[in-house]
Amino acid sequence: AAEMAELFADLPEAIETTIEIAQRCAFRPLGKKPILPRFVSTGAGASQEDQVRAEAEELAKQARAGLAKRLKEAPPAEGHTAMDYEERLAYELGVIEKMGFPGYFLIVADFIQWAKGEGIPVGPGRGSGAGSVVAWSLTITDLDPLQFGLLFERFLNPERISMPDFDIDFCQDRRDEVIRYVQQKYGQDRVAQIITHGKLQARAVLRDVGRVLQMPFGQVDRLCKMVPNNPANPVTLPEAIEDEPRLQDERDSDPAVAELLEIGQKLEGLYRHASTHAAGMVIGDRPLDELVPLYRDPRSNFPITQFNWKLVEAAGLVKFDFLGLKTLTVLETAVDLIKTGRGIEIDLARLPLDDAASYEMLARADTVGVFQLESQGMRESLKQLKPDRFEDIIAMVALYRPGPMSNIPTYINRKHGLEEPDYLHPMLEDILRETYGVIIYQEQVMQIAQVMAGYSLGKADVLRRAMGKKDKAAMAEQQAEFVKGAVANGVKEKDAAFIFELVDKFAGYGFNKSHAAAYALVAYHTAYLKANYCEEFLAASMTLDMANTEKLAVFAAEAQANGITVAPPCLNASDVAFSVEPPAKESETRPIRYALAALKNVGESAVQTIVDARKTDGPFADASDFARRLHAKAVNKRSLEMLASAGAFDCFGLGRAEAHDNAEQMLALSNRLASNAESGIDDLFGGGNGGGPAKLDLRSTKAWPPMERLDREFAAIGFYLSGHPLDEYRTVLTREKIVSQAEFMEKARAGVTAGRIAGIVVGARERKSQKGNAYAFASFTDTSGPFEAIVFSELLHQSRGLLKAGTPVVVGVEADIDGESVRLRASSIEALEDVAKRAVETLNVHLDPACLSGARQSDVIDQIRAMLRPGKGQICFLLPLLDRGELVAVPLSGKFETSPAVRGELSTIEGVLEVVSA
Repeated sequence: AAEMAELFADLPEAIETTIEIAQRCAFRPLGKKPILPRFVSTGAGASQEDQVRAEAEELAKQARAGLAKRLKEAPPAEGHTAMDYEERLAYELGVIEKMGFPGYFLIVADFIQWAKGEGIPVGPGRGSGAGSVVAWSLTITDLDPLQFGLLFERFLNPERISMPDFDIDFCQDRRDEVIRYVQQKYGQDRVAQIITHGKLQARAVLRDVGRVLQMPFGQVDRLCKMVPNNPANPVTLPEAIEDEPRLQDERDSDPAVAELLEIGQKLEGLYRHASTHAAGMVIGDRPLDELVPLYRDPRSNFPITQFNWKLVEAAGLVKFDFLGLKTLTVLETAVDLIKTGRGIEIDLARLPLDDAASYEMLARADTVGVFQLESQGMRESLKQLKPDRFEDIIAMVALYRPGPMSNIPTYINRKHGLEEPDYLHPMLEDILRETYGVIIYQEQVMQIAQVMAGYSLGKADVLRRAMGKKDKAAMAEQQAEFVKGAVANGVKEKDAAFIFELVDKFAGYGFNKSHAAAYALVAYHTAYLKANYCEEFLAASMTLDMANTEKLAVFAAEAQANGITVAPPCLNASDVAFSVEPPAKESETRPIRYALAALKNVGESAVQTIVDARKTDGPFADASDFARRLHAKAVNKRSLEMLASAGAFDCFGLGRAEAHDNAEQMLALSNRLASNAESGIDDLFGGGNGGGPAKLDLRSTKAWPPMERLDREFAAIGFYLSGHPLDEYRTVLTREKIVSQAEFMEKARAGVTAGRIAGIVVGARERKSQKGNAYAFASFTDTSGPFEAIVFSELLHQSRGLLKAGTPVVVGVEADIDGESVRLRASSIEALEDVAKRAVETLNVHLDPACLSGARQSDVIDQIRAMLRPGKGQICFLLPLLDRGELVAVPLSGKFETSPAVRGELSTIEGVLEVVSA
C-alpha cells in the first residue's frame, strides 16, 4: 500500500502538467482572404492594390476586345443596341475591380480559351456565371446575357461580398488535359485536388462487416439487396430493418446475420475511405504545403488537400470546378461522325435557335438521349406543352423539379390559351410575359423587387436569398421595405403586401435562369443533332454509354423506332466504337454498326488489335486468315467466345456455335505461328498440298437452337439485337390474345384499360411506401421496346422470383391514363413458358428427303424421339413424295409439349429442314 501511495503521489501534478501542455499546444487556424496566383506580373515590390489595378486593366482590355468580336459575329439581341452591351460591360468591370476579382476572371478565361484552342469541347455555361457579359466576352460562357434577360447581380453582388464561382463543364474524355495545362502553368506544387471522405452507408457497411465475419458472399449480397437503394435519400440500416420483414426474419433465424446487423448499425456513418472531389481544384500563389496539409493518394500522383472544400476556402484557397460532362463528348463525337460520313461541318455555337425539325421532335416527346429532357415525366410534359421556342426549353429545365413541377400544367394551359395569364400587376407584365405570368426564375423575383419596390439589383439579390432561407425576422424587415417602396411607386399597400407574399411563395421554388438557359442550350444542341442527324447522334450516344447495356438497349430500340438498322458486330465492318455506314440506297437511313468494344468480356485493347490488323492488311478473308493475323497475347479464349456469340464471325459463313467451339483452335494456330516467327522456322503443319498459308482444323459442332442462340447473344451484348425471344412465342401470344406493349398503349388511349403483355424482365427497383409497404418498378422489354409497370406489395411478394433479368413473363396490366400519359400497374405476373405449355398447338416438322433412307433414318428418328415430352399439343411430320412433288402429313399419335423450347431443339437436328407452328 505504501508503494502504491508513493507511485501515485505525483499523479495530480502530472495531470495538471499534461493539461497545461495540451492547452499551450492547442491551435485554432484563422481564416484568410482569397489567395490567387498573380496573372499579371507587377514586380516584386508591388502592393495588392497595384496588382488588382494591373489585372483590372488587362481584364478590361481582353473583355472589350472580346465583346467587339462577339458583336461582329452576331448583331445585338432584339431590343438592344451595341451601347447597351458596352454599358453593361463597363458596369460589370467596375464591380469586379472594386471587389478585387479581376485575377479570378483572367485565370478562368485563360484555361477555357486554351481548351477551346485545343479543340476540347467546353460547355456554354453553368450556374449564375452565364449572367455575366464579361464572362461572355471572354468566352468563359457562350450565351448572350442580354438576349435572355440574365442578371450579373445573381452571380456577383456588389452589396454582398462573396467569391465568384465558375463551374466549368468540359468534355469528359479530355478534361484531364485542361488540368495538366493548369498544373504546368502555375506549378505542380501549387495545384491540387480536394479531398472528400466516403462514409459507410447501409449496403456498404453490410458488405464490409460480412467480409470480416467471413460470411458467404452470396448470403451477404442477398441481404444487401433487401436494403432499398435510393441515392437521393439513402435509407439507414435501422430503417431498412424496421421496414423489411425479410431482414427481420433473417436476423431472428440466423445468429450470424444478427451479429452482422448489430455491428453494421454501430459502424454505419463512419468514414470508410478518403477520395477526391469529383471536380474541385485549388490553385495557390505559393507551394500549397505552406498553406494547407496535403495528402498523397496511392492510386494517383496528383497532390490532394487534407482539408475538404469548405476548409480549403477558409484557408484562403480558391476552388475551381473542372467538371466532365458526357453530353459534350456525345456532341463532339456526333459532329465528327457527320463530318466523316456526310462531309458536313457543323458549328454548334452558331446554330440558329429556331430549327423547325427540332421543335417538331420535342413536341412529339421523341427525346430519348436529349440532355435534360429524356425522363418519362419530362416527355409526358413535353407532349402537352408542344414547345416551339427556345424559352419553352429554358422553362421546362427550370420547372421539372420537386416543388415547381406543380406549375407545369399552369404554364402549359396559359401557353395554349386554355387559361388567362395573371401578371399580378400591370407594372410586372414585361417581367412575367415570357412565362405567362408564372414566376419561374430567381431573376424574376429580383426584377419584381427592382421595378415595383425600387430595389437595386444587388439589394434584390439579398431579398431573393432571404426568401429562399425563410428567415422570419429578415422576411418581416424585407416585407416592410418592399411594401414601402411599392407604395412610393403608386402601388396600393394592400396589393403590395399580397404581391410580396405571392412572390415569397414562388421564390422558394425559383430556379437560377442563367443555369437553366445554359443547360437548355446544351439540350437544344442534342435535340438538333437527333432531329437532323439521328444516326450519328445515336451512334455517338451509344459510344459514350458502351459500359451501360441498359442504355444501349434503349438506344437500339430508339434506332429501330426511327427506322434505323443497328447492324450486328462484325470482324470485317465494326470499329472499336459505334460507327455509321453509308446507306444501301440514297432514300434509306444509314445503318449503325455495333461496336466491338461494347461486347462483354472482350476489352478495348483486344478489339483495338483486331481493328488495327484489319486496317493495316485489309479485311479478313476467313476464320483461318483471322487466326493467322490474331495477336494471341492481346485476345483470350473468352473474348473470342463472346465475339462468336454476338455474331462477329457471321461474315465468314461460320455458324455461331462452330465459331464459339473453335476458339481454342484459333488461339492455338495464332500462338504456333507467333512462336515459329520468333524462332525463325516455317510452320510445319500449314500449307497443305499447295504449301499455302496455315489453315484452321475446325471441329464440327451442333448448331445452337434459336432460343440458345439469342440467350448467348444476350450474354455477349446485354440485350437482344438480331431477334427477340418473344418471336418464338408469336403463335402462342396470338392465340392467347397477349399483345405487345405498343399495342396495349394504343388500346389504352382508346379506352381499353386492362390486358396482358408478354415481356422479358430487365430488372426491378424496389421501394418502400410511406406506410412501409414494399413495391417495385419493374422494367421489361418486348419486340416493340422497353416498358415499365409498378408492382405492389402482395403481387411483389408472390412474384419476386420471376422478376429476375432475362425471365420471359406474361404481365397482366391495368392502365392509369392522364391525358397522353399512360402508366401501367401490374395485376398478375406468370412465367411465359407456363403459358406456352398450356397452349394447344401443332408443330409441323419438315424433313429432308435425304434422311428418310438407310442408317440416317433411324438416327433422325431417335434424336426426335429423345426430345419429345408429354403435353397437350400435336406433332406432325411433313414428308416429301419425291415422285409426285407433294408433301404428306403424318401425325404422331399422342399429345406432346409444343413450346418454343421444344421447337428450337427440333430445328437443330440435321435432317430437319424447318419446324413451324400450325
